[in-house]
Amino acid sequence: MISFWEMDVRQLSTLVAIADHGTFSAAARALYTVQSNVSSHIARLEKELGVTLVDRAQGGLTEDGARVVERARRILNELDDIAADVSSRHSKVTGQTRIGVIGTTARWLMPRFLGDLSERYPNVRAIVQEGATSSLVPNVLTGQLNAAIVHLPVDDPELVIEPLFAEDLLLLAADGHPLADREVIPLADLDEVPLLLPPPGAALRRVLDRAATNAGITLRAQAEVDGVRLLASLAFAGFGAAIVPATAVPDWLEGSFHRISVPELPRRVVAFARRRRPAASAPTMAVLEILRSVTSTHGAEQHGIHPDAAAIRSNR
Repeated sequence: MISFWEMDVRQLSTLVAIADHGTFSAAARALYTVQSNVSSHIARLEKELGVTLVDRAQGGLTEDGARVVERARRILNELDDIAADVSSRHSKVTGQTRIGVIGTTARWLMPRFLGDLSERYPNVRAIVQEGATSSLVPNVLTGQLNAAIVHLPVDDPELVIEPLFAEDLLLLAADGHPLADREVIPLADLDEVPLLLPPPGAALRRVLDRAATNAGITLRAQAEVDGVRLLASLAFAGFGAAIVPATAVPDWLEGSFHRISVPELPRRVVAFARRRRPAASAPTMAVLEILRSVTSTHGAEQHGIHPDAAAIRSNR
């Protein structure tokens, strides 16, 4: 049986490059090497593992190749984190960190965050991936991401959850919708009303279902959509009314739609999630520091955002 140390990190990097870029030649360009080196690394890795990793005839990875790539990414990411931590212990915080972020939060937070990070930690490079909470959390658990900005509830003992701010939920409806002329609507009035909702199991849907249960009503799905910005876009287009977080409707956006308050809805809490073990790298903790600073300083400037600790605690 092959031991880990018989594998060359270059072989794993080459396989990941093929997965990312599709062909041997494209991987060679990405790695600043020649195609013959790529072929050699893959052939040696296949020989050591005793399996075929790349389908030369059809292109792309084999099933075994895909499984090896998943683990290779984690190994390479951990090596990057080790280098960043060791370097940061003896000098300024240096290295890269891979951060996920939900789309609605990214829109207002990332410009300020990236600017402040560059100013205060010029040697830290953040690789930012946008996604839904349902996709970001598994990537944090597997190590593909160092951390992610997600919305709660997220229940996993392997994660450290650090709340950043609370955010209002509102009903969004376009002109012509039966609810569009309401400024405030009690949650009870939404009983059995067709709505655009996240799918069952999504963090936002869990918040909404819990609120509906507490109010003794049933939220009926006209359609179920996994993606807050898509929910908002469908509501803007008049397809239906949707319950969305306030940041799904940017302050600068104008159009024939209406924000409708639903006082009984709890605020959703947006948080920084990272693995409990291994400990977060120095660049990842630098990112958390900047995020706390930006949300504390600029959060209240955003419609419907409440960065104060009392608002966060009352909605967890």
